Amino acid sequence: MEPLNRPAVIVADMLVDFITGALANPPSQEAIEPIARLLAGARERGWTVCYVNDAHLPGDPEERLWGPHAMAGTPGAQVIPELAPQPGDVQFAKRWYSGFHETGLDMYLRAQGADAVILVGQHAHICVQHTAGDAFISGYRVVLATDGISAFTPEDKADGVAYMETMYGAESATVDEILAA
Repeated sequence: MEPLNRPAVIVADMLVDFITGALANPPSQEAIEPIARLLAGARERGWTVCYVNDAHLPGDPEERLWGPHAMAGTPGAQVIPELAPQPGDVQFAKRWYSGFHETGLDMYLRAQGADAVILVGQHAHICVQHTAGDAFISGYRVVLATDGISAFTPEDKADGVAYMETMYGAESATVDEILAA
């Protein structure tokens, strides 16, 4: 993997409702420790750390597909304690799959001088994939920390990662490989 110049880590939906709540995803447990290591390494290096978190309002389009989940202001819409944002980290509330759609994330990353995004969280074939697509369209280098990404099934994860690699030129690496670059 080529060295990263000015990366930003983007953590997607590591929320109570997605880990143990309304849309609990047991495979996401395996991503917690690698994400925690990536966040620690990113903070040590002075990299930008952003969280893009579902914060739905009643009647949002996703509610028709998934039922009520991560409703704004509820405990289910909070980042899990193991990955809690630290001083200097920034959280963006989202009502759509992509962390870029109507959140201000792109403007913030540009102000920070970021030229690459390192994506972790869930789900590989939904929110991570849509965030990667918007990052690509916005001109960012897209890096997937694959051990920090989960999905409902191994097939969903593999399909999502393969799609992002093919369609967005995403680079896949482990957290350790990213931190060593």
